[in-house]
Amino acid sequence: MPDDVLAHIRLVKSRGATARKAWDAKLDTWKSAHPDKAALLDRLVKRELPVGWEKSLPAFEAGKDVATRAASGKVINAIAEVLPEFWGGSADLAESNNTTIEGGGSFLPASSAMKNATPYGRIIHFGIREHAMGSILNGITLHGLSRSFGGTFAVFSDYMRPSVRLAALMDIPTTFVWTHDSIGLGEDGPTHQPIEHLAALRAIPNFATIRPADANEVAQAWKSILMRNKPAGILLSRQNLPVFDRSVYASAEGVDKGAYILVKAPKAPEVVLIATGSEVSLAVKSAEALNAQGISTQVVSAPCLEWFAEESASYKETVIPSAALRVSIEAGIAQGWREYVGDSGVIISLDHYGASASASQLFTEFGFTVENVVSKVLAARA
Repeated sequence: MPDDVLAHIRLVKSRGATARKAWDAKLDTWKSAHPDKAALLDRLVKRELPVGWEKSLPAFEAGKDVATRAASGKVINAIAEVLPEFWGGSADLAESNNTTIEGGGSFLPASSAMKNATPYGRIIHFGIREHAMGSILNGITLHGLSRSFGGTFAVFSDYMRPSVRLAALMDIPTTFVWTHDSIGLGEDGPTHQPIEHLAALRAIPNFATIRPADANEVAQAWKSILMRNKPAGILLSRQNLPVFDRSVYASAEGVDKGAYILVKAPKAPEVVLIATGSEVSLAVKSAEALNAQGISTQVVSAPCLEWFAEESASYKETVIPSAALRVSIEAGIAQGWREYVGDSGVIISLDHYGASASASQLFTEFGFTVENVVSKVLAARA
């Protein structure tokens, strides 16, 4: 191109340098006037968490059953108190997803007629459009500084799959919240009951699919999600689940390893029951029945198989010994579990659509009972 054109174009460098110098001067003035805000900005730019933030996470006492979606709601609000950059919402299911930050205000123009509308609101009303919600979450994450999340029912993760896949492909820490994670949602029926969705989400490379077993696993899962700073989805129950007494059972800190021994076998494990989410309490009861028959049984809670895959071979062997009869228990399709139980292992799964009935009736009808688990184990050992 002509020299005078090139010289004119290159003037952008000096204009940019002048603008940057002016910007830096204004920023330094602002930092001097607002040291607390400057420190916050510095932390957000570095994507660091404040020292001791995890102390804000709630601990749940045993003795009262709690739905993991309800536990997640309490954890979200606890995190929001110490992380001003934490915000999110739901695809018009906030009350069901428990994704509302109390007192957070609605992220809307001040002119909006909606109550508590503010451009600085921390509650996003995505509307009934899960695909758009996933895209918006990715955009917020790519912009940087803040940490966002969005919720809907697990069965509607189908609508979000392109966005979830792109989050994983871009390796960005978008967090997806999916509640009503099994046939445990009951009377809504098979259209709303996720069956193949856990396997489908686990099939996405570089994506962590987390299904906590109780309220304290939920708290630990959120802690791990924020500390790992990677794409993740947390799946939560509609129905109440027992809160394990951690003075009797292993610490929920094992969640960070993806799978851990919740109930240690009384001697060398003859049987290992591996379960996720709401089925972990069934595994615990089944182990009690098997141990009572003299069959040394270990229970493994496996909330995140992707995190478990990152652990050493020796740790994996300790948790799920290859010499034992391995049994998986999950209210979803069997796909993916053969890798963990082996050719001679047992998979207790749900390989057909659900039905409209109470959660307790559905789990009983479809074989998620102590009697069926024990029967399958005894048959495999015969």
